[in-house]
Amino acid sequence: MHSKKNWRIPLFIFFEGARSMFNLDDLGREIARIALPAALALTADPIASLIDTVFIGQIGPVELAAMGVSIALFNQVSRIAIFPLVSVTTSFVAEEDTITKAIQDTNDFEILEKGSSNLDGENKFLIPQKDLDETMYKMQPPNNNFEAVKIEQQKKQIPSASSALIIGGVLGFIQSAFLILAAKPLLSFMGVKSDSKMSYPAQQYLKLRSLGAPAVLLSLAMQGVFRGFKDTKTPLYATVAGDITNIILDPIFIFVFKLGVRGAAISHVISQYLISLILFWRLKEQVDLIPPNLKYLQFGRFLKNGFLLLTRVIAVTFCVTLAASMAARLGSTQMAAFQVCLQLWLATSLLADGLSVAGQAILASALARKDYTSATVTVSRVLQLGLVLGLFLAAFLGIGLHFGARLFTDDVDVIHLIGVGIPFVSATQPINALAFVFDGVNFGASDFAYSAYSMVTVAIFSIVFLIIFSSSKGYVGIWIALTIYMCLRAFTGFWRIGTGTGPWTFLRR
Repeated sequence: MHSKKNWRIPLFIFFEGARSMFNLDDLGREIARIALPAALALTADPIASLIDTVFIGQIGPVELAAMGVSIALFNQVSRIAIFPLVSVTTSFVAEEDTITKAIQDTNDFEILEKGSSNLDGENKFLIPQKDLDETMYKMQPPNNNFEAVKIEQQKKQIPSASSALIIGGVLGFIQSAFLILAAKPLLSFMGVKSDSKMSYPAQQYLKLRSLGAPAVLLSLAMQGVFRGFKDTKTPLYATVAGDITNIILDPIFIFVFKLGVRGAAISHVISQYLISLILFWRLKEQVDLIPPNLKYLQFGRFLKNGFLLLTRVIAVTFCVTLAASMAARLGSTQMAAFQVCLQLWLATSLLADGLSVAGQAILASALARKDYTSATVTVSRVLQLGLVLGLFLAAFLGIGLHFGARLFTDDVDVIHLIGVGIPFVSATQPINALAFVFDGVNFGASDFAYSAYSMVTVAIFSIVFLIIFSSSKGYVGIWIALTIYMCLRAFTGFWRIGTGTGPWTFLRR
């Protein structure tokens, strides 16, 4: 029984160890090792889309706006499948890998035998009993002496890796078929009517880019596996290789072959399949991807938590898609400016997602070991670093975007509206950074239910604000509503951890 002096206010976690947030101790190095490559990999694709935007912007504002609507639609539909798949995979793989290492690394048979019976109910199913029995047999000392037994190196047995690839492949083909067949009505919902000048180029770009959906889903599922292993360098190398290919092919297809928006879509699809092939080649060297049976795959566990995050991401997607749709209804000029600002808003904010990935992987591993001290320190560190990163991004964008708007277009009206959006894009960076990091640590604690229900509540309020402010204030109103939306997202994460409820009760001790 704990005495009163052993209990504390969880809110203090946001301030603990603030003086040492930049220390390169063991935790600092681990965060940097995971977060930096993850951030670079996460921002590589939006940067590639920005480069597409630069090239298409040289053709004309109609094509730029058409591609902007298509990219927004493709990305938001993709997020419905990608976000739950990657987030669940990262947490599950981190747990499974931690437990597997705990079994394989110990040479004390008595501890191993006792520990195998102490796994909690859910974690018992993370490693199939057959594999656990085989590992136990290999670890038993021969002839009843307790000499260390050397285990041959073999591929990892990670059920969630196989599950993620199967689910990712199936979802990728479904998404591809859906976007190709429903391109016209979906674009119409986004505000691009059939009589609009944007309609034909937008349909061309969306249908061609949708052919890469299976590669996108598979590659991101594999990224989730590597993140669970705390390896973010491999996804970075693969992503950079693919995006460099995209950048090289863009001007060739767009200008040399005179394919316009079709050329941008084709080069992007080629790059995505290259990324997927590189990741698969690397993953099959580390993990046994062929499941021994269907029970091994644990689809039920994936679907249960994935459905919760699916609900969450639909709410997120609807808010951002509705904002893009309202911008498109204002006209091609407003949509072109909104596209540039939105891409920058998302690309820079995703830098904070690197910290989110690090926090999720480290926290999931610590909680699997029931190491609550490490878990507490990890949460404090990544939240503090997230706030500092957000402040830096706010200053950088506030200054840099004023001078860089002409990189995207020469249209005076579009440049003017980009200038109107700059204060919102830059000022929301600290809020966005904290919101992303809160997401990561909540996922690391497998707090999927709260994440889903709180996001649905946030979405309901945000949709109301979008409708009210876009109707009364137009383009500016959309950005006001998006700012409120991100503030509410950050607040829900702050509330859960700050009150020490749900899986965070250990913060009270």
